[in-house]
Amino acid sequence: MPRPVLIFDFDGTVALGDGPLLAYARAVAVHTASAAEFVSTVSAHLAAPSADVIDGYDAVRRLALDAGVDDAALASAYSTSRAQLAGPDAPVSTAADLAGFLAEVDAERLLVTNAPATRLDDALAAVGLNGLFDRIVTDAAKPAGLELLLDQLAAGTPVLAIGDVWRNDLAPAHARGLATALVGGYADPAADPTFRADTLDELLPALAGWVGAAHVDAPPADHLPSHA
Repeated sequence: MPRPVLIFDFDGTVALGDGPLLAYARAVAVHTASAAEFVSTVSAHLAAPSADVIDGYDAVRRLALDAGVDDAALASAYSTSRAQLAGPDAPVSTAADLAGFLAEVDAERLLVTNAPATRLDDALAAVGLNGLFDRIVTDAAKPAGLELLLDQLAAGTPVLAIGDVWRNDLAPAHARGLATALVGGYADPAADPTFRADTLDELLPALAGWVGAAHVDAPPADHLPSHA
C-alpha cells in the first residue's frame, strides 16, 4: 500500500499568531482614511470573528473593501506583509509538539499553501520546522489546486488533509472520501471533518493514530470531540 500522506496548510494551521494578519492590516491601513482606526477594527474582528468570514485574511479583505480600498491596493498590501513574514513586524509561532511529530511520523509530509514562497523558508526556520516537510507547494490556488494535487497521488494512497479553512484546505479531500482534520475557531456550517480541535497540538495524537492505522490498512479509531 502507498505510504500515507499528510497535507498541511500553512497560515492558521502550521503558522500561528496574528502577526502576519496585523502586518497585512497595517499595509492596507495606509490606503484608508484613518490607519489607526482600521488596524484597531481589524484587531477587534480577529479577537471575535464573525460567523461569515472564512479566515483572518478574509476578515481584513472585507474590512478593507468596506473602507474603500481597491483590489490593486489590497494585492500590494498583501505582498508587503509577506515580505515581513516571520520578522519582528509579522512574527509567527507553531504548535509546541509539531516539530517532534513531523520528525517522527512515518508518512509523507506535504505543506500546501495559497501563499507565495516569499520568506516561507525563513518562517519555517523561525519556528523550528525547516527540513521537516518532504514537499512544499506554494501559490497552490486551493481548493482547485488541492484537487490537482490529489489527482497526482497514486490510487489508494491514504491521505489526511489538515487545515483551518474547510472549503479550501479540506473539502476537496472530504469529497473523495479522504480523511480531514479541522483546526481553529473559524466556523463553517458545511464542515464535516474526520477530526476537529481548537489547536493543532490537540489534534496530533489523532493524526499519529490515523497514520498508524493507515499502515495496517485499518480505518482510524475514534474521532476527537468537537470544540467548535
